[in-house]
Amino acid sequence: MTIDKAAPASASILVVGGGISGLTTTLEAAEAGQEVLLVEKNPYLGGRVIQLNQYFPKLCPPTCGLEINFRRIRDSKNIKVLTMTEVVKVEGAPGNYDVTLKISPRYVNENCTACGACADVCESEIDSDFNFGMNRTKAAYLPCEMAFPARYVISPEIGADDKKRVEEACKYKAVDFSMAEKTLTVKVKSVVWATGWKPYDATKIDNLGFGRHQNIITNMMLERMASLNGPTAGKILRPSDDQAPKTIAFVQCAGSRDENHLPYCSYICCLASLKHATYVREQYPDAEMTIYYIDIRTPGQKYEKFYKKLKEDKKVTFVKGKVAAVAEGDNGSITVTAEDAVTGAKVNQTVDLVVLATGMEPTMASDKPQADLTFNEDGFIVNDFTKGGMFAAGCANKPADVMSSNQNATGMALKAIQTVMGR
Repeated sequence: MTIDKAAPASASILVVGGGISGLTTTLEAAEAGQEVLLVEKNPYLGGRVIQLNQYFPKLCPPTCGLEINFRRIRDSKNIKVLTMTEVVKVEGAPGNYDVTLKISPRYVNENCTACGACADVCESEIDSDFNFGMNRTKAAYLPCEMAFPARYVISPEIGADDKKRVEEACKYKAVDFSMAEKTLTVKVKSVVWATGWKPYDATKIDNLGFGRHQNIITNMMLERMASLNGPTAGKILRPSDDQAPKTIAFVQCAGSRDENHLPYCSYICCLASLKHATYVREQYPDAEMTIYYIDIRTPGQKYEKFYKKLKEDKKVTFVKGKVAAVAEGDNGSITVTAEDAVTGAKVNQTVDLVVLATGMEPTMASDKPQADLTFNEDGFIVNDFTKGGMFAAGCANKPADVMSSNQNATGMALKAIQTVMGR
């Protein structure tokens, strides 16, 4: 396996996206004997899973599944990986594609040992995209604790004085500011798009106040808070004063199942909030939580048992009703207004913290390459198995959880292999 060295002129299969679906597709195809080129636009592999504190169905930390996958990639002679790489254009037909790639500069080469000397002397800071802007990081940084490849990145926003400092601090000559954006073309026989999803932009949901009120956060922000390597070192706190919340409201379908935003169910949002309620309960045994929902969707016996267990918690209240508005009160408190669909009563509840269960939007919805792909009206790729050649895996095709994404990715690896074999 090679990472970010000389790109191959050709491969059997190109996998676009290094999240859980892309990793699974890559490994299944490579271990079946295919040469695979995996490209990822971020400087690290792992996608959304690596940002989680725990994931279903076993509530495992990211290390549980990703570490072994990274090891398998590292040990494979059939896999080449390019990070900070995007697909610009795909031309050709099944069995014979020319793919144009754009590679952005990392400014750090493979000599990097992740010693951190560059970050130690760097004074420039940037917002942490990995933590959704909840904290700042050095402009010379390791993307995350589990970063693979374990190599630093230097932001283009680094100051001129800092450039000199980080170059002088690196005794391995890993810092290279002569790196520049470049394009290259590779030949492949099949392409699997595992481009994943992004959280829906909650600032677009005017009535829910995100971006205007500090103590309204999204579900993925809470996920990072609960992570030991997150911006609050694992503590769930109110952003306004870093205090422990005593009351929390979870707002389901924030932007989902709404013709003005995402008209579909994002599949994982109910499960995410149920999981987040367990995070809160572990840290704050006396905290009171309310979950406002349209329908609670917990597909499968394991998930239904998880839901049933949480309903037994006397300090967790479920209110069937869509939140209509929020308002900020004293000391950063938030008043949530909703109509209880069961009783018809108007509910006004004041809480310390509001968590919006924002839906999943396909990454490709707003960032489509030049390629012969069919998208539905929501931006998901529609697989055409008759035409073959290019396939969408995981959340590039539809909303899905980790387990479903893995299963689907295995199937798409088989479809790609069939194209390579001319079947």
